[in-house]
Amino acid sequence: MDANLQFWRTEGQSFFQRFLLWLDALDPLLLLKSSDEIRSNRCLLQDSVKAASEPIQDDQTRQAFLLSLSSVQPDTDHIIPILCRPPAFLPISLPLVVLSSVQLQAKHNFFYQFAFHTHTTVFTLLNGNHTAKAEGYSLPEKQIYLGLGAISYASCVGAFPLVFMNRYMSKNPLGQLIVKNLLHAPLLGLMSAFTVAVVRSPEFENGIEVMDRNGSVVGVSKKAGEKAVRETALSRAVLFGTTFFLPAVLMSFVERTKLAKTPRALASVRMLLITSVLAGMLPVSLSLYPQCGEIKRADLEPEILASTEAAELFYNRGL
Repeated sequence: MDANLQFWRTEGQSFFQRFLLWLDALDPLLLLKSSDEIRSNRCLLQDSVKAASEPIQDDQTRQAFLLSLSSVQPDTDHIIPILCRPPAFLPISLPLVVLSSVQLQAKHNFFYQFAFHTHTTVFTLLNGNHTAKAEGYSLPEKQIYLGLGAISYASCVGAFPLVFMNRYMSKNPLGQLIVKNLLHAPLLGLMSAFTVAVVRSPEFENGIEVMDRNGSVVGVSKKAGEKAVRETALSRAVLFGTTFFLPAVLMSFVERTKLAKTPRALASVRMLLITSVLAGMLPVSLSLYPQCGEIKRADLEPEILASTEAAELFYNRGL
């Protein structure tokens, strides 16, 4: 079992433990570490990795784990490109989220949503489970085509309400309220979950590797792949659905109470709210489900049941 997954098993049993770990692992300063530093820390972990039941006490080892969690793909042991590492997710997605929330012209909104879904889809692809295998075709090539289709579809669906509003409800205050303040949040959350499910669909079509407590691979399970993709899609929907819905609700309160009276003040308050909610929800969404997922033996395929007596098996859920 990879050192990252073993660390999550040891230190990330509860939501609160995972939340605290992600607060440290999402530190943007970790992006400044060089590839040589990352590799040397990985070597340190391989030499000093502890038993799964023993918490990490040494601070140097813990910092090495945090760097590894934020930089290394556990299934391939490759260093993730810097723009798609977890600490880079907030700095890159925040401007796209803000621009998508304030653009009322459908053409501009489509462009910013396309950029937003492109970044989140590439992030999902590089941080997902990489143990799925396919015969007869190139799996990465298929995922690229699936990702392009999902990005285009999600961007069109996201921009369509603005097209409809500008054409048919330009003088209807209630319709504009529904489209701008009520429909945008659930639609973006749904489309974010949709892109995750599409780009990672090979995981539940072909299955992912499951391991016992000793880290030995006992089989490839489609049910584990389905569980991993479902949990990641739900966490992404919660992240962006909340990021768009909660600031909209708070902004309506600000406008009614006239706490901010000028358009510039309203724009500043809106940006502050979106930034605060996204920054707070990111570690929450990543912590909703264990990174080293667990699945009961009874829930797996018959061929895996015959190959092990372990009551619980483990897999990399991905991000």
